[in-house]
Amino acid sequence: MRMARSCMIALVFASWAWVAHAGTPPLVDVLWVKDNSCKPGVVVLDIRNAITGDSEETYRRGHIPCAVYSDYIKDDWRVEINGVPGQIPSVAKLEKLIGNLGIDNNSHVVIYHAGRDATDTASATRVYWTFKVLGDDNVSILDGGYAAYAAIETFPKETGKKAITPKQFTAKLRTGMLPNKQDVVKLLKEGAVAVDNRPSENYLGVNQGEAKRKGTIPGAKNLPESWITVDNGGEFRSKQNLEKLYQAAGISMKGKIVDFCFAGHWSSLGWFATSEILGNKEAVNYGGSFVEWSHDDTLPVERHVKIDDF
Repeated sequence: MRMARSCMIALVFASWAWVAHAGTPPLVDVLWVKDNSCKPGVVVLDIRNAITGDSEETYRRGHIPCAVYSDYIKDDWRVEINGVPGQIPSVAKLEKLIGNLGIDNNSHVVIYHAGRDATDTASATRVYWTFKVLGDDNVSILDGGYAAYAAIETFPKETGKKAITPKQFTAKLRTGMLPNKQDVVKLLKEGAVAVDNRPSENYLGVNQGEAKRKGTIPGAKNLPESWITVDNGGEFRSKQNLEKLYQAAGISMKGKIVDFCFAGHWSSLGWFATSEILGNKEAVNYGGSFVEWSHDDTLPVERHVKIDDF
């Protein structure tokens, strides 16, 4: 019921939301997608995946008209490098992946996820961030994902798989958006704030997760991924409510910020909220995140709660 009300609000304010953004907006709503998904120059990208129990078969059973499909998990949007999972692939591999989806440098790419929870939403923000890293600013996310679109029963849907004509996509890599652990050390010495987007149990050091050591980067503030979307769903909180949450977490909305999690998935959600919604362009997403950091014994770890069960 709540999703239906949200979608109706989106319908009322859709035109205003589009005009209010200069250039390509980071978020578009369901009405915009309904009106533009099949227009020349627009490529709607369905990335539903195993995080929500979805796959290409889910896409084939029903998707937004003219959408193309790429599995966020299986299609190597993230790969393991030097023992660290979830890293960004080589530029050549990404250029081929994106070009084979019928996307070139003139395409307006609109990414959508299932619309289930914050972890699912991070699939969309991670792909969005990847396009930005590759120098492409003509990219948006469908706020609320497929769930928001499907909630409007009168909106058209397609089945089967769309035929794709491959295109040439050429990256212009923004190396400044790819800090390594040495860059993060330098940023922190310069006064940057580290923001841990993992659940509080990981931040506090109660549970270890994928990391080698329990805890967090010293001095980090905690803004869990579940805070960023409404009721831990697929829709982003408003700028005003995000500002309140950042204030509650003790995080300034100005200055250098380093978002991290385990391996750059949840932290892409934090980076999106900070950079694209709140407008702090000094924020970066640390892709290696705490898995990389915790595996380097020369780097310090802060543990707020010390529990040694074994």
